[in-house]
Amino acid sequence: MSVTVLVGSQWGDEGKGKVVDILSENYEIVARYQGGANAGHTIEIGDKKFILHLIPSGILRENVICVIGNGVVIDPKALLEEIEFLEGHGFNCEGRLFISHNAHLIMPYHKLIDSLNESGEKKIGTTGRGIGPCYIDKFARKGIRIVDLLNREILESKIRANLEEKNNLLKKVYQHEELNVDEIIEEYIEFDKKIDKYIKDVPQYLNEAIQDGKSILFEGAQGALLDADFGTYPFVTSSSPTSGGACTGTGVPPTKITSVFGIVKAYTTRVGNGPFPTELLDEDGENLRRWGAEFGATTGRPRRCGWFDAFLLKYSRLINGIERVAITKLDVLSNFDEIKVCIGYELNGKNLKSFPSDADRLSKVTPIYETLPGWKTDISHVRHYDDLPVETKDYLSFISQQCGFEISIISVGPKRSQTILL
Repeated sequence: MSVTVLVGSQWGDEGKGKVVDILSENYEIVARYQGGANAGHTIEIGDKKFILHLIPSGILRENVICVIGNGVVIDPKALLEEIEFLEGHGFNCEGRLFISHNAHLIMPYHKLIDSLNESGEKKIGTTGRGIGPCYIDKFARKGIRIVDLLNREILESKIRANLEEKNNLLKKVYQHEELNVDEIIEEYIEFDKKIDKYIKDVPQYLNEAIQDGKSILFEGAQGALLDADFGTYPFVTSSSPTSGGACTGTGVPPTKITSVFGIVKAYTTRVGNGPFPTELLDEDGENLRRWGAEFGATTGRPRRCGWFDAFLLKYSRLINGIERVAITKLDVLSNFDEIKVCIGYELNGKNLKSFPSDADRLSKVTPIYETLPGWKTDISHVRHYDDLPVETKDYLSFISQQCGFEISIISVGPKRSQTILL
């Protein structure tokens, strides 16, 4: 039995989609445990590219069952579009996709309020998909869950109560026109008719599967440094992408988790606002963005790019319990004469002993770099570790030593075939 949590180990966009796709060949169930349609997991198979936002990346493997846990907030429109997209490409979802009855629903007012907030002066850099406002309602105990769809009377009363409050907010604070409550009720009743066949008691299902000896891969979205508790607050997401979120987001207890697997990009990127110690605002940063095609899969926004941050990764390994990792986008570094790795931070003339997760201190640190020679040759065709240039091996060995993890997978391109298994 293997019950593995897969975690994005930096600020997201590490290449989780491809790695989940690779690993899911050896798992029977893949379960998504947090986030929403703000995630974008990209998988390339042959000449086809698939970008998934809600459905676990394991759906592209015919024999894998996919589960969306209670920690995920679900946009009905986005989910139905994704199901339709997959089935249009020959991937059957019925009988292979289950959705927790306790998952919260993103409502039209969540998306509207999110967009209005991001149009103001104090921007966090969200995707505008309604994720944050939905989680706010969840913890304010005003949320609407999948299970509420099963009782029209309860659903209608909750929507009317919520919309009375939200319309008041829209009108008086945002000077925006009110939303039509009857239209929203009808929209979600129609959604219920289409989604009923996918609804499942996920904690019961997953725990019974573990008891039966089935293998499960938990898929997180975003990255550990965007965790609401352990990330660079307030520039974080609204959920828990760290490994602990797998338990609260699915109902599987921590005693059942057997390992934690990290996804680590060979350099560092970040989308949206917030501190970024190794960010490159020069030609090297532009080259990383261009060569790595660093544009958001969900929003298309250009990603901020910088050198690999081993000090950040040591912190991520600590809070997640990461033992093994996949290194992604190693091929993007192939054109550099020299490659820098951040091995520590300096603040006010002193070397820091621990990672400062508060945004103010982190924005003031100076990264301490070690410079390594580049390999100046294309490695995207390499399929065996022994065939990599010695400088590439030295780079991998250095970051492995600095961070304290074992490298199990190396990705040298976006396609399934561009993968080295160790």
